Amino acid sequence: MAESEQTDTPLRTLIVDDEPLAVERIQVICAKLSKINVIGTASDGAAALRLAEALAPDLMLLDMTMPELDGLGVAHQLAGQENPPAIIFVTAHDGFAVEAFDLEAVDYVLKPVAADRLERAIERAVSRRGSERNSTSEWLEELWVPHRSELIRIAVNEVSRIDAERDYVRLFVGDPAEGGRSYLLLQTIAGLEKKLDPSEFIRIHRSTILRKDRIRGLRHDGLGVWSAELDCGEALRIGRTYLPKVKAMAGR
Repeated sequence: MAESEQTDTPLRTLIVDDEPLAVERIQVICAKLSKINVIGTASDGAAALRLAEALAPDLMLLDMTMPELDGLGVAHQLAGQENPPAIIFVTAHDGFAVEAFDLEAVDYVLKPVAADRLERAIERAVSRRGSERNSTSEWLEELWVPHRSELIRIAVNEVSRIDAERDYVRLFVGDPAEGGRSYLLLQTIAGLEKKLDPSEFIRIHRSTILRKDRIRGLRHDGLGVWSAELDCGEALRIGRTYLPKVKAMAGR
């Protein structure tokens, strides 16, 4: 089938949720969307896997929290298949976003599901069709963070700085001088560091990761103390543990 035909064909979609009212609400929303075609529903994880094998859906709208086999468990098992469906998690909980996107979910929609929010998620699934679902990069490319009553997508290449705040990290997006914003994400800085492309980011302190292209220079403050000067004019101290790697970045 030609790529244009694939794009025009509605996504064959399976709805998985253990709450009948939630399934009904999602079905009503989906019935008004021309880009998907609901081919079945399942009320638990085991049934979802059976239907996925029998029907080979293009897309699964998957509840995160279900008894016995939950949404993450379903997604893990599907990820091992040859042609797994795209996944949009639909859940009342915002605490699983990191795990969801480790599994390359298309989106993460919070309940109660708003029609426009689900439609945006489905548009993302449609736009992903025709290209490989799995990124050619091994590094994290996007993050999803709670903001007010929804989760918002942040492209990793928009993040300029990451600060540790206990069990959270604060993501600084954009240039502070131009009205940049920051967001809290439930994730340790050490865990996030492992997922970031080391050619783009460098950890300069136990509490700070910087995007390399935001570093304007290095400054020796005396007594073995060094600072990284940022393009916004701020200077951040470099931890002794991380100093050799930072100097190596600068060819020192």
